[in-house]
Amino acid sequence: MIDEAHDFLNESSAMHALLSPLAATDYTRPTQFKSWTVNAVLQHLHFFNLAAVYSLQDPARFDALYASLQEKRQNGLSTVAATDELLQGVRGHALLKLWKEGFAQTAAAFSEADPRQRVKWVGPNMSARSSISARLMETWAHGQAIYDLLGVVRSNTDRIRSIAMIGVNTYEWTFRNRGEDIPLPKPFIRLTAPSGAIWQWNDASAQHCIEGLAEEFCQVVTQVRNIEDTQLRVLGGSATRWMAVAQCFAGPVEAPPPAGTRRVHAASRDL
Repeated sequence: MIDEAHDFLNESSAMHALLSPLAATDYTRPTQFKSWTVNAVLQHLHFFNLAAVYSLQDPARFDALYASLQEKRQNGLSTVAATDELLQGVRGHALLKLWKEGFAQTAAAFSEADPRQRVKWVGPNMSARSSISARLMETWAHGQAIYDLLGVVRSNTDRIRSIAMIGVNTYEWTFRNRGEDIPLPKPFIRLTAPSGAIWQWNDASAQHCIEGLAEEFCQVVTQVRNIEDTQLRVLGGSATRWMAVAQCFAGPVEAPPPAGTRRVHAASRDL
């Protein structure tokens, strides 16, 4: 049993509840994430949820699906356009229904999987537990763009611990991916969870540390917020450099958003 599969299901379901009242025209609205529309965000999430199920249950089918995406990219299509073609242009309420069916299927498949099973992915192979944790992370991160667009302040839960863990575990990879030396020492991380619990990683240090809200740490490592737009306390050279370039997701180097460019729209409400 993989508990993270239930966290993924709950995070996806919370976002589905946010989207359910929307009109068809709302799906064409651009978010602050690379101007992706709501349609583009949902297509991306659904496509890679499907890919994750294939990687778990049918690796050859995963290879074929990802090869199709790569072929379209190599022929000049953007990731958004390629995904749209592969999903046959499904959008709006039909896409919302398809995505819901897909994330339920993904959660069910991973909830019964062996956590140690190795599965393929677009980067290095990983465990099944890591794979569904990555789906939770991506759903949460891309979902932030939709919450921001709709002016909703998301109420997080302790299921974001898995996202914080991915952030902590990709410290060295962030720098390797950029071709940089890994700064030492690793900073001490002390975060306050949504429940009020304290989460800590690495050796205690008053000179090299990151302290604050877990959700803000998750926002920085997933690049949905610039470090300057948070209240995180960051001390020491290694911590400062990390928070300036942190990237917990696979793929080529991405720059964090400039300060002040990712935020909840002014007409905000809590959810």
